[in-house]
Amino acid sequence: MMILKGQNIRKAFGHRTVLKGIDIAIDAGCVKGVVGENGSGKSTLVKILVGFVKADAGQLRVKGKIGYCPQEPLVFSRLSVAENFKYYASAYDLQAYDKEQSRYYKYLMEFFRFGQYKNDKVLHLSGGTVQKLNLAIALMHRPDLLILDEPYNGFDLETYQAFLEFIDVYRKQGGSVLLVTHLLTDNSYFDEVYKLNNGVLE
Repeated sequence: MMILKGQNIRKAFGHRTVLKGIDIAIDAGCVKGVVGENGSGKSTLVKILVGFVKADAGQLRVKGKIGYCPQEPLVFSRLSVAENFKYYASAYDLQAYDKEQSRYYKYLMEFFRFGQYKNDKVLHLSGGTVQKLNLAIALMHRPDLLILDEPYNGFDLETYQAFLEFIDVYRKQGGSVLLVTHLLTDNSYFDEVYKLNNGVLE
């Protein structure tokens, strides 16, 4: 099943054309990557795919829910891990005390090993743990497609290993992942990797 399909997506800022006709398709249960140098238009593409920026031309069709994990963590530093979960549950309009949803929160807490940090304020956590929290929050509403923008920033070895484990589990559950980064050293987890070069995907 197709989750996302973009055709001939174009975007310019003034006289500078950033995207020159992007075609991209993501099916259920697949993991794809987009690699490009800084300034190549990766962030612009991501913002169009998640609906933050409107393309100048082209078509974008989305079936299902999208989760977005941005480069800069969207968490509240003066709230604890548990309090961030509670805040975003309200923002997503989720029933925090629904039994099934509560089990899912517990699953995320255990999978990303938040147990010992549950009541710690985010400002006291390591960069890697904050990035894991950023990822967990993007998963709270159970998206069909998770889009990650430069997720490796702040990762330590433990976080990186947990992230790779997550990708494998998430794909087996039918979820899709689009990872956008300037550097990719291991392609083995991906069904396909595009290179964004001169405004087009290769």
